[in-house]
This record gives sequence, structure tokens and C-alpha cells, in this order.
Amino acid sequence: MAGFLDNVRWPEWECIDWSERRNAVASVVAGVLFSAGWWVMIDAAVVYAKPEQLNPAFHTCGVFSTLAFFMINAVSNAQVRGDSYESGCLGRTGARVWLFIGFMLMFGSLIASMWILFGAYVTQNTDVYPGLAVFFQNALIFLSTLIYKFGRTEELWT
Repeated sequence: MAGFLDNVRWPEWECIDWSERRNAVASVVAGVLFSAGWWVMIDAAVVYAKPEQLNPAFHTCGVFSTLAFFMINAVSNAQVRGDSYESGCLGRTGARVWLFIGFMLMFGSLIASMWILFGAYVTQNTDVYPGLAVFFQNALIFLSTLIYKFGRTEELWT
């Protein structure tokens, strides 16, 4: 059962050379997802302008997700591996701690957005769209972080 996909041939697209455009495609896709996340939340804030409908404190999850996006992508993979970062505040250990804090902020805000969705909207039998907007904002920012961090190559930067 372990190798049941070993003999499957995936289609190869010779017409598209992804090696030259991988960074650009990953950056554009991550940017579209990031802006779509904020677009959904801004839409919910405009439609549900009263504090009883959408508590202004619920925007905190998106702010922390955005902060975590910048923290995670400020550290390159080479710095975490220790290939190019020998000096600085803490060297490779400092880069790893910074990345760990960024991922903890990202996961914490994603979990908090799920808590807001279910705790403030689903169980209260109110309109659920503001809670979905908070969740989808954080989920889209999380996906854009992963695509931007791990979808790009670093050969062009070194």
C-alpha cells in the first residue's frame, strides 16, 4: 500500500518552463491570496458596521496574521539552515527562534479565528458571515505565507 502511486505518470507540461518563473508565480499567487484575505475582512467590516454585528476586537487576528506573515518571510531558508548567516544577534539560533515565534503567531491567530467563528457566531445563532470573514481572512493569509515561504527558490537571491 505504501507505493500505490509509484507507477502513476503525471502529465508533463513542456510548454511551460516553471524554473524561470517559479518565484514570480509564487509571489503573485501569495499576493492575491493575501489581498483576498484582507478584502473579505474589509467587506465584512463595511457590511456589518455595528459593534453588535462585528466586534472591532475581532480584527486583531488579522493584524497578528499579517505581522506573522512578515516575520516568517523576513527569514530566508538559508539563514535557518545556517548557510549564509553567521553573525548578527544570535546567528542561526536567532533566525530559528524568530521563525518559531512567527509560526506561533500565525497558528495562534488561525486558531483564534476558528474560536471567534464558532464561539461568537455559530453557537449564538446569529448571522455567521462576519465569523466566516474572520476565519477566511486568517486562512488565506496563512496559505499565502506558506506559498511565499516554500514556493519560491532562493538561487536567485544568493
